[in-house]
Amino acid sequence: MKRSTTTLRLAALASASALVLAACGGGDDSSDDKEKEVAKGDGEFVVGSLLPQTGSLAFLGPPEFAGVDLAVKEINEAGGVLGKDARHVKGDSGDADSGIAPTETDKLIKGGSDVIVGAASSGVSMTVIDKILAAGVVQYSPANTSTDFDSGKYGEPDLYFRTAPSDILQGAVMANLLVEDGRQNVAILARQDSYGETLAQEVKKGLEAAGSKVAVTSFYGEKAPSYDAQVDDVAAAKPDAVVLIAFDETKKIVPQLVGKGVGPQDVATYFVDGNVADYSGESFAPQLKGVKGTVPGAEAAGDFKQRLLDIDPKLKDYSYAAESYDAVVTSALAAIAAKNDSGEAIASELVEVTKGGEKCTTFKQCADLLADGKDIDYDGVSGPIEMGETGSPTSASIGIYQYDGKGTYDSVKYIAGDI
Repeated sequence: MKRSTTTLRLAALASASALVLAACGGGDDSSDDKEKEVAKGDGEFVVGSLLPQTGSLAFLGPPEFAGVDLAVKEINEAGGVLGKDARHVKGDSGDADSGIAPTETDKLIKGGSDVIVGAASSGVSMTVIDKILAAGVVQYSPANTSTDFDSGKYGEPDLYFRTAPSDILQGAVMANLLVEDGRQNVAILARQDSYGETLAQEVKKGLEAAGSKVAVTSFYGEKAPSYDAQVDDVAAAKPDAVVLIAFDETKKIVPQLVGKGVGPQDVATYFVDGNVADYSGESFAPQLKGVKGTVPGAEAAGDFKQRLLDIDPKLKDYSYAAESYDAVVTSALAAIAAKNDSGEAIASELVEVTKGGEKCTTFKQCADLLADGKDIDYDGVSGPIEMGETGSPTSASIGIYQYDGKGTYDSVKYIAGDI
């Protein structure tokens, strides 16, 4: 599929008024924060990963783990962190309702993690964030998109960071895509959790601001025994488009939509980052032809994909691999800048290594600049990254993808915007 890149100032989007995050910019250094004493590290930079090996987001696990593994490999090939090799300890995040994330988090903390990359699910992160931060460990998610993480509770200079943009941006881009496609009567079918509710709200806000109607918004629980009632709601609304905000349960919902005459071949269908996945092995794969989806993140370059495949030759999806890679690299650079591998020290430098200094694009290049006493501005494989004081990106890209008749997808264009 032909690819193009579009730079879109989100002020021009229908939902532009929603695109201001409190305390998201900021460029002034806080001398008070710089002068605070931080915990002393043990000299070994350890990355824990709390990513989905099981559960409804398990398809995101392989690219995310590959991103972490690749970063650790390349960091060590370039001389490591503070004179020692970095080490990776793996944990399974599971689902918010599976209850395994807190126990896995304990394992990662006891394993000496200075930074925990994860979770992918905003709901899972909510179950462990207090535990991680209380331990003095950085929590650094490659895929959390809930707006809650920019609230005062977690949003000030703290130990929580993310390389993924909030759902304010993805919701605005999805709404704009629907409007561009001429959709006037949209049904939204979504998970009833912090991810699904927020994203559905942002899509609805953007559509209504542009004059389109949201015919119905129907939610289901993570452990819903069936989706009959929600699918019936969608069918009764007679929509001209369906936005499905889901995880792996997409495999059960799509056949039900087809059965009610509101499947992808009957009604224009749109996916989001939670369910843009390879469905080539599913019986409904031919039905997906023409389905569009949005996923935060810039296009992964071909050489980066090949490096990931060298780590995991079985990769089919690449979502959030770049964000996982950059989370590790920026953490390692922050440890070097702080001359201290403790979580608190890393947190004190993480924002600074992503903005305002000399541009660099690889760990080795940036580490060499730091060794020369230079201030750096790391631009990574996921994009410029530049963080605000809340620990979230202040600008990002959203990719728009389209499915073929085989259940696989390719990029159409990328939309960049400030948050």
